[in-house]
Amino acid sequence: MAMQDPHGVRMLVQSLEAASKKRGKPDGKKAFSCRKSTFVVAGADNVSVDSWRFMDWDYKRPDLPTYARGLKHSTGSRSDVPLSHAQAGEQWVERHLRKVGKSVKELALELRKMNATAVGELCDDRFEEHVLAYDEAAAGIYLHGINFNVPEFATLPSSEVHKFADQWGFKKAEFVVMDDIRAVKEFLDKCAETGSWNNRDTEGFVIRCQLGDAASGIYRDWFFKYKFEEPYLMYRQWREVTKAVIAGKLPNIRKHKKITEEYLLYARRQLAKDPSIGKLYNQNHGIISMRDGFLKERGLKGSEIIALENEGELESEEKTAKNFVLVPIASIGCGKTTVALALARLFDWGHVQNDNLGQQKNKPKKFALQVTNTLASKPAVIADRNNHQKRERAQIMDDVTAVVPNAKFIALQYVHEPKGLLLDHIRSVTRDRVLSRGDNHQTIRAGSKDSGEVIRIMEGFLQRFEAVDTDREPDMYFHEVIDLDIGDSSRVNLEKIVKKLHSAFPNLVKRVPDSAELDTAIASALNDYQVDTDLSWTYDKKNQKKEKTPMKDSNDNNKIKSPDPTVLAKKIEYLGIVVSPPEIQQLLASIFASNTAGSSERNKLFDHLTRSQRIQPSFHVTLIHRAHSKEHPGIWNQYTDLYIERMNERLSDGSSTTTTPPKLADARVRVERLIWNDDIMAFVVRILSTNTTNPADGGDNTSSSSTWACVNHIPHITVGTASPEVKPKQSNDLLQKWLEVGSGGDTGIWEAEVSGVKVLDGAILPVMMRGK
Repeated sequence: MAMQDPHGVRMLVQSLEAASKKRGKPDGKKAFSCRKSTFVVAGADNVSVDSWRFMDWDYKRPDLPTYARGLKHSTGSRSDVPLSHAQAGEQWVERHLRKVGKSVKELALELRKMNATAVGELCDDRFEEHVLAYDEAAAGIYLHGINFNVPEFATLPSSEVHKFADQWGFKKAEFVVMDDIRAVKEFLDKCAETGSWNNRDTEGFVIRCQLGDAASGIYRDWFFKYKFEEPYLMYRQWREVTKAVIAGKLPNIRKHKKITEEYLLYARRQLAKDPSIGKLYNQNHGIISMRDGFLKERGLKGSEIIALENEGELESEEKTAKNFVLVPIASIGCGKTTVALALARLFDWGHVQNDNLGQQKNKPKKFALQVTNTLASKPAVIADRNNHQKRERAQIMDDVTAVVPNAKFIALQYVHEPKGLLLDHIRSVTRDRVLSRGDNHQTIRAGSKDSGEVIRIMEGFLQRFEAVDTDREPDMYFHEVIDLDIGDSSRVNLEKIVKKLHSAFPNLVKRVPDSAELDTAIASALNDYQVDTDLSWTYDKKNQKKEKTPMKDSNDNNKIKSPDPTVLAKKIEYLGIVVSPPEIQQLLASIFASNTAGSSERNKLFDHLTRSQRIQPSFHVTLIHRAHSKEHPGIWNQYTDLYIERMNERLSDGSSTTTTPPKLADARVRVERLIWNDDIMAFVVRILSTNTTNPADGGDNTSSSSTWACVNHIPHITVGTASPEVKPKQSNDLLQKWLEVGSGGDTGIWEAEVSGVKVLDGAILPVMMRGK
């Protein structure tokens, strides 16, 4: 038994109180800090519990007063749930004690006398299901340990914990004792082969041991966890895909694809039989029975499925050369049909062209039906339409998987982002292609139509284009995304696609064709394809009322009337300085390349942003947003006046379309430091002067001593956010807090200085409101 030392306790509390009041690093020293919280004990008058919590990265320090991870401080009921964890735990404590004729008060007094805390895990599937099943007989609180209430970790051995559990009626966690670390490793490796021990599936083990100090020869209590990956990751995936199906969403299957598809067929049958199953499943009830029902029907245990997969006896989806749907994501003139025809020729794949369906009712569904019909006889099919908006991608995925549940979708994305930097080049390339091919296109007859109308149609696709975002629906369900350069030839893009497919799906593309075969396929696509029927671009009266036909100038019947720039200016959402993505990405790489002390915590957000593809594809410094136009009317009007001026210049020379926002001016920024917390990351920048007309000067002077006006207190470039719930505008909150409290300590804020002088050239561009 470890007794408390009153002096030691007093010193510990004083140290924690002092640390809870620290901010940053006083006197330049690296001081630890912690947060204090006070919780009212439910059902007791004027009784509260104080708790202190260190930052996660501080636990690596050698000088903390204690390494306890804080108290388990949930008491009483919660308004958002019918039964809280605290209430469920209290009920089970009373139930265990009644079985052995003891009371809660007696337990409290005993623990007080021992100067100890009992640590247990509630396992009750009727309250909340775990990954592994606990039937009624096995349900209850499993006593894992009895820890002494002293600053340094000290705990009773498992044999003593079992005696205490027997005396007070708690469930016991099984244990084995080994004296050699090598024997422990062999034991764990053997259990990992099946994910089970004593004929029962298990998630892993807690290893209780003694940690020795080589210098002093003193040993102290220690423990760590050893968890198995499988079959629990598979079970968790089954739970998530079932919830997706219940919600009417496309399930995201990342691993164990073949067996998970079989499981989903079983789950769909059960959900169809009894709709109440879905409601209960969303409340975390019936998860285990659904899984066990499938395993029973399949005649296998989870561990046996994993073993069969490892031995190659369960065919994985990647090895199945069928039901692939290639989805181009493009605008007009990217070369998607040329590439599609070449792929179909090379591999005898299906090719369904949306344009061939003409204008008819329920065209999207009929397009998907042709895709599914083609999959019946072809291993892969190219769904040839632009698919340039998310709703189109969602539609093709939903309609195809309704018929072919195990269809695999591959995106062929012709990259359009960042539009501010790429659109001028994309326009130049695609217009040359479309206008030069004349009438050899199903819907765009460039030879017969006025070029202005053709360009207007193309521009509409460019403005509506929505890039692939694999972090959100529906794009998160693509099995592979292949990015293509619009400026590259179809021959170059064809080879890029073939090599990527061969690498990701070798059973679909067993070998990469040689150069001669690729050349022949492209030549065939370019020379042999001809339009068969006249399906040229037309509008009905209903669409004409929505001004989808071009407006004509009264003085020239062949000239398209341009909208008023003053009207267009009302559709500006914000204005910003757009900078080059490669330079920002290079800066990030250099900052996080160094392997400094505590780098795992320091790099945590950056690693998450990289893995989850949440680093923004384009970067800008927001100068002013429409939301601040009333607060700063002078600055807003000066920028919009400059936009109107640039649009009028464009109209006067007649050299470019009016539907694309113009560059207002050149700009320069100096990138100074990177600031981040657990949610968001941003570069602090300084806007430098430029020799150009500046709205900050009222638009009247050209001065090298002035800079572009920015309404944000700290000009910045947002790098990325940890999740969709964190909005880029929250960079302002982060930077304001950084100014107030600094970084390090318990601020939860990290910072890194950009070495040297880093000045980036950029362009001031307006961003228009979506759908406008």
